[in-house]
Amino acid sequence: MNFLKPTLIVAVLATHSFIFSQTNMPEKDTGFALGLVSGYNRGLGFNASLTALNPMEGLDGHLRFGLGYTRMDPGHSADARRIFINNATNGVPEEHGRTFDYRLDYLWSTDLFDLEESYLVVGPRYSSFRGNFKYIGGNEDFDVTAKQLGLGLGSESHFKINPRMDLVAAVGLDYFFNSTLKGHDTIYSPDNDNVNPRNDNANDDVQFTYKDANKSIKQPQFMPRLFVGVSYSL
Repeated sequence: MNFLKPTLIVAVLATHSFIFSQTNMPEKDTGFALGLVSGYNRGLGFNASLTALNPMEGLDGHLRFGLGYTRMDPGHSADARRIFINNATNGVPEEHGRTFDYRLDYLWSTDLFDLEESYLVVGPRYSSFRGNFKYIGGNEDFDVTAKQLGLGLGSESHFKINPRMDLVAAVGLDYFFNSTLKGHDTIYSPDNDNVNPRNDNANDDVQFTYKDANKSIKQPQFMPRLFVGVSYSL
């Protein structure tokens, strides 16, 4: 599904969103900031965060923990059914996907973009993905799940609204490593140590592999981010 157009509209209108900003405090002040941003993240995404401003003496930057939620395309329903359940073709397919992501960011102040306040952002990621595939009239309703580690890189720019609020624009890219895919009573692993793999009746009943499962399920891998919000410093 194409979430880009409505997501950009949401992002522009997301003045209710909060993320952190350093401009609200002197450079050497310490404290915390709360945040919530929304925008495009391979689907409609939201992110809440808690930031420690200048948490350690001599550390020229800030640490932020964030929790995100994204609605996304889970994959190809017909292929998912064949690879995780059976070769039946009856029923009307419905599919829904979502992921929760947990992120730890280091925000490094930079003048690279020649703006009043901008940051390079880098840190580890963890994702919990779930895709649901339902076949109305076909008596099939199952989830495919994955837990993944990843890394993220991006940039943020902050523009003052008032002493405690800034408008924030953020772009970036997260990358998640391939992980085990579990669905129904079937498990496909990257090393192909699979559990109860199904047979491909279109290919001489050869067993499906992790490559097949990973192609059918759109678990997070490259996750572009385009977020807009406002910041609030405590």
